[in-house]
Amino acid sequence: MAAMKPRTGDGPMEIVKEGRGIVFRLPIDGGGRLVVELNQDEVDQLGTVIEGFQASR
Repeated sequence: MAAMKPRTGDGPMEIVKEGRGIVFRLPIDGGGRLVVELNQDEVDQLGTVIEGFQASR
């Protein structure tokens, strides 16, 4: 699990490898970012879900 570090300000959407995990940072309305740590299987599943959503539009 990612360390609970306070983060200030907004930032761009990003996904980076940190240690053994992959950290996804998503800007949210009202300021701040949602930070989620994923493993490679979860990243692959997220990609599949996003591709399925795009295909259904």
